[in-house]
Amino acid sequence: MAAAAFCPKDGIFPLVMPQPDLNHILLTKLIGPGAGLIQGDFLVRDRWLWLKERLPKTRNGERLLDVGCGSGAFTVCAALRGYHALGLTWNEADTAKAAQRAALVKASQAEFQICDVRELAAKEDLKSRFDFAICCENIEHILDDRSLVESICACLKPGGRLLLTSPNYHYRPLDQGDLGPFSPVEDGRHVRRGYSSGQLIDLFHGTGLLIEKIGYCGGFVSQKMTGFLRRFPGRSYLFAWTLTLPVRPFAPLLDAVIQKMIGYPPYMICVEVYKTRWSDRSPESHEAGKVKSG
Repeated sequence: MAAAAFCPKDGIFPLVMPQPDLNHILLTKLIGPGAGLIQGDFLVRDRWLWLKERLPKTRNGERLLDVGCGSGAFTVCAALRGYHALGLTWNEADTAKAAQRAALVKASQAEFQICDVRELAAKEDLKSRFDFAICCENIEHILDDRSLVESICACLKPGGRLLLTSPNYHYRPLDQGDLGPFSPVEDGRHVRRGYSSGQLIDLFHGTGLLIEKIGYCGGFVSQKMTGFLRRFPGRSYLFAWTLTLPVRPFAPLLDAVIQKMIGYPPYMICVEVYKTRWSDRSPESHEAGKVKSG
């Protein structure tokens, strides 16, 4: 399971994922902006590779909102591709870490704010400001997922785009936690297994957001390596991370080959969404068959 996207109101923070016991400053100095992509599990990089293909380099000043940015790896990488990127996270420590990382790699267009994503609707200063929004592995922590989608939609300009990832409902569990039980309250754990393509179409129906394409990422090698890392909490994580480091450069290529051979279910489902420009044209007027999957 991914780390929680917000801090529970009652102050209880469950152990949902071993946190990397790595020096993010030293790692960033050694590796650069890519440090944030390899500090965590293998699936983090897979998500960025999917995002990167859909975030073309730009010099046009587009604004990007990273909803639930964690320690800011994607926000920083987006800023270095030319976007004025704002990352939102509930965690003060993550905000400080993200700002340090951005300063180290000279990502001057990356900014960070503390914000509980469940309260995004109240952020009037963010309404209709962004050309892009990304939301990766957060929505499965939120009970009112429809409200979150509508709040993100409100932050986008007409014609803006949302790139969202979540666990694929049809994943094969990486550990016992992936089997559930899923939490009936927002305590930082997953509140649902994930989403199928049909569930995503249902979620976005009538929101003013049109699904352009549904895809997947997170293959066999990334899943097995991530499952291995999850067995090492706390300080032992560094040992496991070091052991798996040589595999990281080759994981995407290996996954592509293995996927063709055995068709292993991807761990994450990914959706590309477009905010309608015309107020008199609703999502219902578009044929469902135009939604592409793959």
